[in-house]
Amino acid sequence: MLSIETIHELNERFQSEPTEAILAWAWERFGPRAAIGTSFQGAGLVMMHLARRKGLDFPVFTLDTGLLFPETTALRRRLESFFGIQIESLEPDLSVEKQAEAYGPELWKRDPDLCCTVRKVVPLQSKLASIDCWITGLRRQQSDTRASIGIVEGYVSDPANGREIIKLNPMANWARDAVWDYLKQHQIPYNPLQDQGYRSIGCMPCTHRGGAGESERAGRWMGFQKTECGIHTFMTRKA
Repeated sequence: MLSIETIHELNERFQSEPTEAILAWAWERFGPRAAIGTSFQGAGLVMMHLARRKGLDFPVFTLDTGLLFPETTALRRRLESFFGIQIESLEPDLSVEKQAEAYGPELWKRDPDLCCTVRKVVPLQSKLASIDCWITGLRRQQSDTRASIGIVEGYVSDPANGREIIKLNPMANWARDAVWDYLKQHQIPYNPLQDQGYRSIGCMPCTHRGGAGESERAGRWMGFQKTECGIHTFMTRKA
């Protein structure tokens, strides 16, 4: 895995390089052991398009919690057709019904952290055990919790085995307006809920329309002191 010094050097270099160059580095360094994880937010769609234009055939995966909007599920099929790829679906071991039997009905209303762990974090942990570089669509502008993300980050993904993984955020410097200008210019399919005031789209029970002047993720987990589902916070960062 990359040393801390190399990660710092790459971050300095990538601050002034285009997203395509960052993706090309990841493909050269990791090949198909680097994979794009997407929840079909705008930045992830732009990144997938940039990669395909450059002939970088990264595997793509998504988390299907069983609680997604129908519009999100339909979008996945549209994107597979648009990009000519198959998007791997990661599903939790427990169905929504089995989760209700184990933890009680509508766990997301009582303990959204636990619900996110069961339906998102655990399936992702299993996936990360099979790759060396996780490519995300995170942007610094999205929220205060993401304002300081690096373009290249090193994490301990499995403390028990000392396994490490690189997390790559090639879209970190992109502004929301630039993302949407790109999507429209290239006519990339996107979630129609975006046109209805949903600025960040996750599971149906935990996603609401955002208000004017709020952060992009303000519509998630309303009523709770929670801004992240946990997939970007469960690992120990080393660099």
